[in-house]
Amino acid sequence: MPSSLHLYNTLTQKSEKFEPLNPPFVGMYLCGPTVYGDPHLGHSRGALTMDVLFRYLKHLNFQVRYVRNITDVGHLLNDADEGEDKIGKKAKLDNVEPMEVVQRYTNSYHEALKSINVISPSIEPRASGHIIEQIEMIQEIIKNGFAYETNGSVYFDVIKYAETHDYGNLSGRKIEDLIAGAGENRRSLEGQSEKKNPNDFALWKKASPEHIMKWNSPWGVGFPGWHIECSAMSEKYLGKEFDIHAGGMDLLFPHHESEIAQSKACNHTNPAKYWLHNNMITVNGQKMAKSLDNGILIHELFDGNHHLLDQAYSPMTLRFFLLQAHYRSTLDFSNEALKAAEKGFQRLMNGVKSLEELKPSPNSDYDVSAWKDKLYGQLNDDLSTPQAIASLFEAVKWINEIVSDRSKIDKNDLKILKITFKTFVFEILGFVPEKSENNHILDGVMDLFLEIRNTAKTNKDWETADKIRDRLKKSGIEIMDDKNGSTYRVS
Repeated sequence: MPSSLHLYNTLTQKSEKFEPLNPPFVGMYLCGPTVYGDPHLGHSRGALTMDVLFRYLKHLNFQVRYVRNITDVGHLLNDADEGEDKIGKKAKLDNVEPMEVVQRYTNSYHEALKSINVISPSIEPRASGHIIEQIEMIQEIIKNGFAYETNGSVYFDVIKYAETHDYGNLSGRKIEDLIAGAGENRRSLEGQSEKKNPNDFALWKKASPEHIMKWNSPWGVGFPGWHIECSAMSEKYLGKEFDIHAGGMDLLFPHHESEIAQSKACNHTNPAKYWLHNNMITVNGQKMAKSLDNGILIHELFDGNHHLLDQAYSPMTLRFFLLQAHYRSTLDFSNEALKAAEKGFQRLMNGVKSLEELKPSPNSDYDVSAWKDKLYGQLNDDLSTPQAIASLFEAVKWINEIVSDRSKIDKNDLKILKITFKTFVFEILGFVPEKSENNHILDGVMDLFLEIRNTAKTNKDWETADKIRDRLKKSGIEIMDDKNGSTYRVS
């Protein structure tokens, strides 16, 4: 396979050759969901991006430890340092325990990802299960002079940190601009007076009497800040330095920027060598938002129960839709795009089916080795799944030409084509054939049609044989004839 894997590193803003810290071992971390509701389309993209990377790294014989967390405490409304916990608020509304909310929506998240064939991570820690690690990390940050306690809460001192470190390096923000912007709004920020500076963020928050989820700490009863969770959990399972940290563009600032600051303040090092960020999904050109009523849950996509949907779409249609765009590009959802993805996936599966029917010839009309090298080169180029899918369709074209006897392929090239095609479709890109309840009915009906048509051909009733073929083609079913008989595929 040509070249080596290169990934776009948000930290350096360039594509870099992937060189693990301790090969062949790879550690990677993905910021998982805050589980207070059913997963929406946006939740699928980051998980699927890392799924393809996880699969590809293992295919390249790396030994991967993949950690994807569950945030079940400390993520407050509007991603702020004040207000209600998102999960606590949902628990009050439903009159249940917070962990009932967590379990319900964690299960929903798992079911959604399983449906699109996302592999489970190596470890899936919960923030509430790592309070001790978070407290210990906060204590070390205080000891190193980068945090302070006020009225039972602990805040990260951004100004103090910026004296010796570059706060804003990941997101490209300047500390001077952050200070200026915060200064303009200082008086209007309610509940922020206990901070030295409005840019400071909570490492630990004192719990009000009505706050449900709270723990004892050296600073009193409270709960962890949102950012410290990922820093503590990634360190516990991947070490102070690991290879890949990933998440959505919406987490770049302040979440990931704060993670770097916390880890440097505690461990004197950036936790990850490569920072990967997937872009957002828009809906008909607009950002998903409650105010626009355009947020689509994953299960709504599968059952078609949403006012923006023309029909229900299958899990593999969603997977194909997501992978036909590069993970760093904005992806716009529309019914037209989903219907095109539906047809594209079916075309790919038809290619797999026809591939098994191919017979070798003495010579070959294709440079299959060069095609294989191109596929690997495309994945090595920052996981360019759209280009890889285009190359797979190039092979589908070859397969159809060979089936119809318009071209030839020799034994060696056929072996390479079969192995490479199925490896990329199933093992790396993670597609699986979808079985419809009506498949067995269609098979039975088509067996009857093919039998009638074969009888017509035997009786030299070419008019009837051609009529059956042409009428089926108009209905989207293609009959393929060869010396071994007739088969069909949905086109």
